[in-house]
Amino acid sequence: MLVKAAVKYVRISPLKVRKVIAAVKGKPVEKGINALKFMPQKAARIVEKIIQSAVANADVNHGVDIDSLYISNITADTGPTLKRFRPRARGRGVRILKRTTHITVLLEKC
Repeated sequence: MLVKAAVKYVRISPLKVRKVIAAVKGKPVEKGINALKFMPQKAARIVEKIIQSAVANADVNHGVDIDSLYISNITADTGPTLKRFRPRARGRGVRILKRTTHITVLLEKC
């Protein structure tokens, strides 16, 4: 049984999130959350919340035992990019790209 949780338009680059999700993909939920608690990255807090949301979905909607779940797949896809300009010397402007991410977590029963 697959259980899904997703968050969209998170204001963090997908590359930064992908480094974090590579560490927890394929692990049991408890070990994955425990590993994320000790990571210093901002993305670790975000991914941890999404995994906890997926666990709550599994418990409430499907009545699945939480201890038997593992993280089958996590994806960090690119969302829309906010384009801003920063003034520079000689009247120029430099484009700044503020990237967003869509993160999806799939949990599966062992």
